[in-house]
Amino acid sequence: MSSNDLSSSSSSPMSCLGHFCSSALRAKPLAPPSSETSVRTNSGQGLIRRLSLFDLILLGIGASIGAGIFVITGTVACDAGPGVTISFIIAGASCVLNALCYAELASRFPAVVGGAYLYTYTAFNELTAFLVFGQLMLDYHIGAASIARSLAGYVVSLLELIPSLRDNIPAWVGHGQDISGVLSINVLAPILLVLLTIVLCWGVGESSIVNSVMTVTKVAIVFVVIIVGAFKVDVSNWTPFAPNGFGTILTGATVVFFAYVGFDAVANSAEESRRPQRDLPLGIMGSLLVCVVLYVGVCLVITGMVPYQFLGEDAPLAEAFKSKGLNFVAVLISFGAVAGLTTTLLVGLYVQSRLYLGIGRDGLLPSIFAKVHPTRHTPIYSQIWAGIIAMVLAGLLNVHVLSHILSVGSLTGYSVVSACVITLRWKDKNTSRFSTRWISKRGEGIICLVTIACCGFASGCIFRFGASFIFVIVAAVIAILAALALHFWQIYTDPPGFSCPGVPIMPAICIFLNIFLFAQLHYEAWVRFVVLSIIMVGIYAFYGQYHANPVQGVSLV
Repeated sequence: MSSNDLSSSSSSPMSCLGHFCSSALRAKPLAPPSSETSVRTNSGQGLIRRLSLFDLILLGIGASIGAGIFVITGTVACDAGPGVTISFIIAGASCVLNALCYAELASRFPAVVGGAYLYTYTAFNELTAFLVFGQLMLDYHIGAASIARSLAGYVVSLLELIPSLRDNIPAWVGHGQDISGVLSINVLAPILLVLLTIVLCWGVGESSIVNSVMTVTKVAIVFVVIIVGAFKVDVSNWTPFAPNGFGTILTGATVVFFAYVGFDAVANSAEESRRPQRDLPLGIMGSLLVCVVLYVGVCLVITGMVPYQFLGEDAPLAEAFKSKGLNFVAVLISFGAVAGLTTTLLVGLYVQSRLYLGIGRDGLLPSIFAKVHPTRHTPIYSQIWAGIIAMVLAGLLNVHVLSHILSVGSLTGYSVVSACVITLRWKDKNTSRFSTRWISKRGEGIICLVTIACCGFASGCIFRFGASFIFVIVAAVIAILAALALHFWQIYTDPPGFSCPGVPIMPAICIFLNIFLFAQLHYEAWVRFVVLSIIMVGIYAFYGQYHANPVQGVSLV
């Protein structure tokens, strides 16, 4: 073998590694306001701006409040007692902090779809954005299938109110017929997914109408439940308010945090909002605040109607009303659950297609995902793909057993979005107030952000496994020092549009709390995070890095 052959064979792996690193570290450049979006629209390749502020608020409510408002409130109250109200307030306050970060970026990038993936691509790099996309998408796929199965079960329960159908509907129709382990047949769930996918492919206007009708129905039922239940409240049931101590209230907050997940769906409608720079922040914050009010209202009613010790775990709210002789409200709750699950599923499928659309435009996945119907102006191929995956999972698998690996994507996305708020505010990427020779300003900031995240995870693990609380304090102090370093070592600019208050301290708090909650997840969720990240790196190495097209900038307005 000649020396040239040896040189080429040895340099080939190095060149591949060099290409991978250079591709993985490139970011999507910010571009000044341009006509790119209008060009897409005029050529039939873009989406249509049809969503008003009211539509966006209903979109966020529809994504956040499902059947869980009728179940999780009572389930957590079994341990936290009437203090479950404080659990929801704490979790809601934490989500408000995350929502403020989303609101700033949604206002800053109102021209295109992509949400957390787009923000990460712009603030950090291509590979990190691809990993965030993968974690979010797995959550959405499994979540959609699980919700579809729950919806099918509620629909069958309503049908069984008809005397001739009671106990005559086979399990494989709606409730699921277990075969072995994870395998479980469900016929109705895929049918419901087909119907919702057709609605979403038909047009954003039509799907928005369906979501609005179902969301208004759901919220109206919740208000009826709160008002009727308020007349049956016995205030003595609120004493003691925290029977098992504040620890159970804090633990309950980590559980109910995920009841608010969904407000971020509003950020993915950037390209279809009529006035995105104004309406997106208002839609995100408005929908979340409505959800906080509804959850707190239901908590006060359910713990006031029945002593917390007697709340059931499967259908606590319905059982509470039945115990007071209000059977019609229990039936109403079933209709509310159907409406809630329908909107949650509809918005979940909607968000999936917009994420696929964004990543397809960037070339990280095949370009077919970027195709938009010329007359319906919907990403029809992305929408069908998302529907097919959900149909297969919901029809053949008992996805409920996979529920403990969910929420990884949401917490990952929330943490990265908070970090994006900080990095995009940095004025100069090359110098710092305290000049150092060995690292750039950006490097200093990244180290601080990683330190905060690691401290959040360490604190969460210490809290979870019951180690000495002094270690939690030490980790928190280190995180505080890192946040102060971000504050004093970096120079920040004011963004256009909505501005998140308290940068960088408040986003740093979000990162710490989100990763703290990440540590509370089942250990299999940690394994899922690592395994999926490895798979996504492999997909990027063999396809994404060669087809990505990040040179087209992101229009700010």
